[in-house]
Amino acid sequence: MTKKTIAWVLILAAAGVGLFFLIGSRGKPEAKYRTAAVDKGDITQTVTATGAVSAVTTVKVGSQVSGIISKLFVDFNSKVKKGDLLAELDPTPFQEKVNAAEAALQKAQVDERNAGISLRRQTALKAEGLAPQADFDAAQANFDSARASVAQANAALKQARTDLSYTKIVAPIDGVVVDRQFDVGQTVAASFQAPMLFQIAQDLTKMQVSADVSESDIGRVQMGEPVRFTVDAYPERQFRGKVAQIRLIATVNQNVVTYPVIVEVPNPDLLLRPTMTANVTIDVAIVHDVVRVPNAALRWKPESTTAAGAGSSSPEERAAKTGQGGAGQGGTGAMARQFGQTGGSGGGRPGGGRGPRPTTIYEPQGPKAEPKPVEIRTGITDGRFTQIVSGEVKPGDMVIVGLATAKASTSSAPPGAGPGGPRRGF
Repeated sequence: MTKKTIAWVLILAAAGVGLFFLIGSRGKPEAKYRTAAVDKGDITQTVTATGAVSAVTTVKVGSQVSGIISKLFVDFNSKVKKGDLLAELDPTPFQEKVNAAEAALQKAQVDERNAGISLRRQTALKAEGLAPQADFDAAQANFDSARASVAQANAALKQARTDLSYTKIVAPIDGVVVDRQFDVGQTVAASFQAPMLFQIAQDLTKMQVSADVSESDIGRVQMGEPVRFTVDAYPERQFRGKVAQIRLIATVNQNVVTYPVIVEVPNPDLLLRPTMTANVTIDVAIVHDVVRVPNAALRWKPESTTAAGAGSSSPEERAAKTGQGGAGQGGTGAMARQFGQTGGSGGGRPGGGRGPRPTTIYEPQGPKAEPKPVEIRTGITDGRFTQIVSGEVKPGDMVIVGLATAKASTSSAPPGAGPGGPRRGF
């Protein structure tokens, strides 16, 4: 056998093997869908927000008089008791005002005594008929004026002594000095308002978080609900508290309305510090051992259904088709607002939502059969799973969550983009 004949035999053998594998691969049914099982478990619906950590009671200590700081007795992080001396202003000008007020009081008292002597003299002369009525009236008026001057001088002296006492800045509560604004030698000007000298936090073992909750979520937040949050200083640690107050006053920032929710937090190890940023998660509804479905199954729709119902579907169905929300934990996304209702069986809080919502999920029926639509009513969601309140599904049933072919990776690309060309369906 010649070399040429051997070469042709090898070429034909290789072509036969390739054709065999090509035909075999085409003959095997290719899986079209990715599926997930309906199961039973717990679902916790949450509301997320950001806030700031602060002490429960924080007092700003100021000065009611102006002057130069002559002494400082505390610094940052100093622990103080109620009545402890924090700082002292230069008392010299205030002491001089006290001295002047005391001298003015003494002069007023002398004038009162002289006016009293004159009044008694005119009273005796009038009794004997030796003094006219006008002189007696003048003596009486002088005595009354002198007595009023004494009272006025006495009030001025008390005011001067009070101002002198204000030069000593004392702690109004027990706590820790968290801020100090002035140093020795600086001038404190208290012309129109009391300047802040110190800021004292009463008890750092009990902190609070003021979380800004959006108006779309505030209706689901109730007093006493458990709260979890983290701070950037300890990203691996989760702190816990509870909702202590929901304030009625709202804040509007660029047309976004938020309400402050106060969270009580124990801080026995003093890890939390004032003004730390907290990433807050509020557990607004919890159900246990309920039938649940992955949120991806709620978002997936067949192409034919999506194209046919694009103009007539409800807002809820359009949100499910586009897959808004549900990507992460929390109740602030569109998916959480769509499916995160608390009515129906399995728990939830009355009044926390608008009741179960109808939607459609799809079950696979084989390689060549169209998916089977199944109507269900959904309850609350945690961003990954959604509670099934009612419907013809049970734990263990498989539902479609996406495509299993390579076309799924190019589903978001425009037609014709990429090596696969236009997408032709399933």
